[in-house]
Amino acid sequence: MLLPLGAIALLFSQIHACAGSAAPPVITQFAPPAVQHSWAAYTPYFAVEPYTPPPEGCRIDQVRAFLQRHGARFPTSGASTGILTALNKLQSATSFTDPRLDFLRNYTYALGKNGDLIPFGAFQSEEAGKEAYARYSHLVSPQNLPFVRASSAERTVDSATNWTLGFSIASNHVLNPPLAVGNDTLDDSMCPNAGSSDAQTGVWTAIYGAPIAARLNAAAPGANLTAADISAFIPICPFESAAKDATSPFCALFTPAEFAQFEYFGDLDKFYGTGYGQPLGRVQGVGYVNELLARLTGAPVRLGTQVNATLDTDPTTFPLSRALYADFTHDNQMAAIYAALGLFAQRAPLDPAAPDARRTWVASRLTPFSGRMVVERLACAGGAPHVRVLVNDALQPLEFCGSDRDGLCTLAAFVASQAYARGNGLGDFAKCFT
Repeated sequence: MLLPLGAIALLFSQIHACAGSAAPPVITQFAPPAVQHSWAAYTPYFAVEPYTPPPEGCRIDQVRAFLQRHGARFPTSGASTGILTALNKLQSATSFTDPRLDFLRNYTYALGKNGDLIPFGAFQSEEAGKEAYARYSHLVSPQNLPFVRASSAERTVDSATNWTLGFSIASNHVLNPPLAVGNDTLDDSMCPNAGSSDAQTGVWTAIYGAPIAARLNAAAPGANLTAADISAFIPICPFESAAKDATSPFCALFTPAEFAQFEYFGDLDKFYGTGYGQPLGRVQGVGYVNELLARLTGAPVRLGTQVNATLDTDPTTFPLSRALYADFTHDNQMAAIYAALGLFAQRAPLDPAAPDARRTWVASRLTPFSGRMVVERLACAGGAPHVRVLVNDALQPLEFCGSDRDGLCTLAAFVASQAYARGNGLGDFAKCFT
């Protein structure tokens, strides 16, 4: 389904109206970066490194993927249940011995429960659209607009809508890309037999959560919080901070070291949920990688996995001639795509009982709210096209295709390195259903 610009503007106005006439949210109001960047998948977007322009002798001629997670949202219904369970325990305490808990005497939980995009999330996506125009406007024109898609989830559609409006605003409304909604490769539940990360996150929660629960129980006699409550409760800090555009009082209940421990909980969740640690994790990203390869090479999409054959064999719903593509999805699906590509590979699987300070798989750097992966195709002196990948502006070392010091692989080497995707998961996709 394609949404015309009028519908996009109307939808954006409905989302953005929630913010009223207030100034755009500023994420530095929430908490110091050292704390914000320990909120795992609930971290607001930040550039991990400054953007690196192409090296001398190369120019970007195509952006074959601008893959972005939806913006900041309210908790999902499941997350809300965990938050409320812990909150009710604290509020049932007979007294508070720590003044940081006094606000709970008159506190009422008021966050949404269905994972809906919040005004700050809308703002994040609009800003991303403006940034994309500033960086890549030389690639597009009214005759060659960005091709923009979103999974069917409301928050990804809303995020894509705000991105397209941001792009339009930055172009003085000359470039108004439509939005295509619904594509299986952008959904995040395409492997029924895949396991979960519960076993691994449970081990770590028992280790780091118990001391925190004990401390809070001492400060709130009768609360009887458990270690399991802690991993469910800490997210109220980032959720409420983003929703209210101010640091939540719940953030003061945890130390920077405890937030860092929560970060590792989030790392384990993504690694063993749809990442390298899940036997059927990276196969969930194979369909999207094959679409990326088709865009890079101009060849038909390899079918047989999550790819929707009806959409991807129709040049209207899956064109190969655009110079800029933007796709909106979820963090779980992005983790699977990273693993399918070979990004952020670990020397060893993450240990559920002991964080490795040198690990490359860190959720806040991989999939923050509005996090993004960009795949640029470059024309370089010498003739052969090249590819480079950036995640949250950090240039990725593509060892799997022999990248040089500028992070460049030849297009041919990059395509050849994707044997797992080109082999449709080498039998793993069938295991999702049998």
